[in-house]
Amino acid sequence: MNSWKEKYLNKIVCCDCLEGIKDIPDKSIDMVLTSPPYNMRTRIRNGQYTTREKSEHFSKKYHYFNDALPIEEFYTFHSKILSILLRISKIVCYNFQIVTGSKEVFFRIIGDFSREIKDIIVWDKGRGQPAMHEQVLNSCYEMILIFENDGRCGRAIQNAQFQRGTMDNILRIGRGKAIKLHRAVFPEKLALILINAFSNKKDIILDPFIGSGTTALAAKQLNRNFIGMEISEEYCKIARQRTAQETLGF
Repeated sequence: MNSWKEKYLNKIVCCDCLEGIKDIPDKSIDMVLTSPPYNMRTRIRNGQYTTREKSEHFSKKYHYFNDALPIEEFYTFHSKILSILLRISKIVCYNFQIVTGSKEVFFRIIGDFSREIKDIIVWDKGRGQPAMHEQVLNSCYEMILIFENDGRCGRAIQNAQFQRGTMDNILRIGRGKAIKLHRAVFPEKLALILINAFSNKKDIILDPFIGSGTTALAAKQLNRNFIGMEISEEYCKIARQRTAQETLGF
């Protein structure tokens, strides 16, 4: 087995994903499915960006992560990681929610990677939490950007495994159930649908922001290999416990 596979394959690794993914050779990952932090603790004060210093709701969204990068740093972070993910993987499914701290970055990423973005899947959560401020819409959806670095124009997804006319770009699935220390849990049903649509059995599925381990759980259920990376040791423990509850079925 290759040294990088010995280190990462079917494991939850506690590391900075920007460092971890550098170990992986080009096009060695069949699919990336991930939901990065949203920069939820950034807000507007007097027309300028600042931090939600006293907001209990937002500060506990990710128990061990500040989630309040300056906008330019947040943009640079996403730009760097997407560039690497597109180098090492065949297809990237990248979950994004428009909130105050991510809005500008989202639209810049759309422009920068316009050729690589094949389509956008709208995840309709059914209902949103009431907006925290006046004149702001309730957020009832998130977006999953589908990237492929294949040099082709158009919307055709080369790594699609679904039959023509069977996959919609709006998925109506309720929120994931929050667990201890992690309120922003990706729904397992959504992960199952996406992994099934864009990968094959025994493929390698990477989640560089594995959080509580939902992507790894879904990959195991569908007889895929997984790689999970997470910077928080507490989340790594949770993800390892969850993935240990099931056995790989290859």
